[in-house]
Amino acid sequence: MSNSIDVTIERYMTPSPYTIGSDQPLSAAHQIMHRHDIRHLPVLRAGRIVGVVSLRDLHLMETLPGVHADELSVEEAMSQDVYSVARDAPLAQVARAMATRKLGSAVVLERNKVVGVFTTVDALHALADTLAARDAVVT
Repeated sequence: MSNSIDVTIERYMTPSPYTIGSDQPLSAAHQIMHRHDIRHLPVLRAGRIVGVVSLRDLHLMETLPGVHADELSVEEAMSQDVYSVARDAPLAQVARAMATRKLGSAVVLERNKVVGVFTTVDALHALADTLAARDAVVT
């Protein structure tokens, strides 16, 4: 069993995640999320990260009176405050930062390119593995 301090975000992130352009309509983001059963999409402009849009963001915007998902761009719903980390960032550090800031995801970057996404679901997988390893040592 590896020391939990040595575990990096790369072990649990979703590699090569789906992304969307900032100028795409909300309906396109919703289709991607639904088709691939995901809740977070990194938003790109000219190949660079400019935001993250979540399923919650989409639902919020789509419930506003007079809003049509085909008429609003992803940029209008995304969060510009992207929490980004390197693939070798310590898992414990990233999970703690996400919990403190109440974030649903971290975008993993390498040379300013999106290479992964780490979400709260990934963090729960890491927690389950950690607890299972601890239980295996105890028994």
